[in-house]
Amino acid sequence: MEPHSRPCSPQNGTLRLPQALLLLLRTVWAGPTSDRVTQTGLALWQNIRNRAYRLVVFINPFAVSDGWTTSITVGMVKLTALCGIGSALWIWSKRTGKGNAVDAQHAPDDAASTDSGLLKKHSTVKPYTVPSTKFTYPEIRTFYRPHPQESKLPREPCPVPLLVFVHGLGGSIAQFNPVLLSLSNLAPCLAIDLPGCGVSSFEPTSWEAYTTEALVQLLAVVIEAHRAADEDQTVILVGHSMGCSLAALLASPSSPNAHLLSQHVSGLVAICPQADPPTENQVKALQSFASVPSMIFGLFRLWDRRGGVNSKSVLRMAGPNAEEETKKLQLRFNKQSRTAVWQRVARGMCPDYSNGSPQGGLPGREVWAGLDIPIFLAAGEADQVTPASNVKRIVEFLGRDVSAIQPPSEKVSLPIAAAPFEPVTIPPAEPVRKHQDSGIDARDLPRPEYDAKTIESTSVSTTDGSMVTTDGGFTESSITTADALLNSNTTVAVSNQPSPHPRRLVVKTAIMPRPAAHSMLFAPSTSRILAGLIGTFLADHIDPRLSLAWQLKYLTTEGKWDVKNLEKWKAVTPVSAPIANVFLAMKTLREVDEEHTPRVLVKKYAGQLCAVIDISHETPVYDPMGLEDGGIPYHKFPTVSKEPPHPEEVKEFCDLVDQIRAEKKEGLIGVHCHYGFNRTGFFLVSYLIERLGYQVEDAIETFRKARPNGIRHSHFIDALHVRYFRGLDRAPTL
Repeated sequence: MEPHSRPCSPQNGTLRLPQALLLLLRTVWAGPTSDRVTQTGLALWQNIRNRAYRLVVFINPFAVSDGWTTSITVGMVKLTALCGIGSALWIWSKRTGKGNAVDAQHAPDDAASTDSGLLKKHSTVKPYTVPSTKFTYPEIRTFYRPHPQESKLPREPCPVPLLVFVHGLGGSIAQFNPVLLSLSNLAPCLAIDLPGCGVSSFEPTSWEAYTTEALVQLLAVVIEAHRAADEDQTVILVGHSMGCSLAALLASPSSPNAHLLSQHVSGLVAICPQADPPTENQVKALQSFASVPSMIFGLFRLWDRRGGVNSKSVLRMAGPNAEEETKKLQLRFNKQSRTAVWQRVARGMCPDYSNGSPQGGLPGREVWAGLDIPIFLAAGEADQVTPASNVKRIVEFLGRDVSAIQPPSEKVSLPIAAAPFEPVTIPPAEPVRKHQDSGIDARDLPRPEYDAKTIESTSVSTTDGSMVTTDGGFTESSITTADALLNSNTTVAVSNQPSPHPRRLVVKTAIMPRPAAHSMLFAPSTSRILAGLIGTFLADHIDPRLSLAWQLKYLTTEGKWDVKNLEKWKAVTPVSAPIANVFLAMKTLREVDEEHTPRVLVKKYAGQLCAVIDISHETPVYDPMGLEDGGIPYHKFPTVSKEPPHPEEVKEFCDLVDQIRAEKKEGLIGVHCHYGFNRTGFFLVSYLIERLGYQVEDAIETFRKARPNGIRHSHFIDALHVRYFRGLDRAPTL
């Protein structure tokens, strides 16, 4: 039996009513305890009339009549209708619940039990007191994950920024989970369940504790509790829906809350933002919703969710053409949203129009126009809650050219930002040499690796062979190539610690094509793309240290063939299962290895390999002639590790594979970097998409199944989603 219901006597001829409704009616009818005294005559009748009138007013708070008989009639009609609706909804929920009983046991709707492992591991619940408002919120859930390598990253001139995530009306931290999986590898991350949302408790219950002003003050207190203020750490705010407005109030120097945090905010990411405050008509509607008793408004919300994943409640947020998983997530979040909290926050974000112009509540032109930091604005074309036109409004507020924002296109895909491709000269083949059966031959170790792009960033060659330095000076010398540096003993000064970009207004926009809607933050089809776009924006315009590629290079302190990495290499499966009947993904071969060496490979895979493409950057630690002598052509295609391959590189790789396949030789094409996961996976997945017509997710999954656990770098996967997402024009920097 359901805990919220009980059987009624079969003689009373009524349907079962929710026990909560029965208790409510009994309490209202009983009146205060002090009134429960024996009365007679007229006094008793007057008492009954007063209690009945109190019941009617409670049920019907919108109608006031001078004649109590009229109110009784109207109230009884509404009471009957309410009881009927409540009974019907309860029976409907019972019937649908039976069919989903098994699923309900494994997927309860409460926020704590549906949290991901990442959120559970790094969440805490603690009280926060806001001095300016005097409100104490006893149980606020925060997600805080320091950077995994925090102690090793540079802290001068300041630590890498703190990413702060702010959800919208009726939302929670859980909605950011898909992007947190990627972005938490770039920087320390903080996310807050606003009071009464997600896992945070609904305390206090005062309406004033949920105004926009009160929530902004609370956010500032929580952020300051986690920000390394003594080291001048900056903050990057990432908001969704109403969370964008709260973030703007914290970030803008023209905000009435500018004194709280604005000087320490170095960037703003606004997903599905609202440009203007609610209009006067919208304010009246929101205030009406807020005045409805929570129990009754909750029944309306329950009625709005009839139909489950295809209900109006879900489709309003996710869009009619959303994928099934997105609808399921949206339905879960709708159920987790507390009605009383929604009403308080909704009324609290309403501005005051008594003086003709909006005062307080959600911000508008004045606050958005005051922003002087890099801003990334993203919206969904199918969003009906905060339409994509809001992005153009904000761009207009910021004084930028709105016409530069292109509408979504079905024919264009967005390439990820990448440095120019610099081809590396292939060193001449070294003479054949003998190796010992154990240990590491010193000549097998890769030469010191320098990035040609880093060298060229400080000097540019001229037609006469001189070098022009970036500071305007000239040095007469011959051009030094990357290969010359690799073979020389000269020490090259390479800057490994870039500084944050200067604070200035930069505007980037992205309009996701249909079916992207208000749920695009956590929709499987768009969340990875969002994470990739945000990551690129952070590194390009706020702090280059937020590039995961840079971090991986900076944190690499061991040689690829140190003892630790040698053991790691040995533990990796040498060759994958066939991939799309075209490729075999491999780890690099070693001449001194007893198993994964050219002489063994050519025998084991005779007739199964038609070529090997070596995409590692350094000179191979095996003799390619061992492959050639065994009838397997060797192709060197050098690429840089830790960075997603550039579009030009992918094109040249695909052309090379096409040439090999055109020879119609029997067997598959082996491709290897060092371990055969990230760069190898990126190139093979790209080929599957560009040449064989795979969808992004299908191509990634195909590689993962053949080469468990697939591509391991999250920024590589994000880059693939961004690059091959159809219909998104890359907006210019405004």
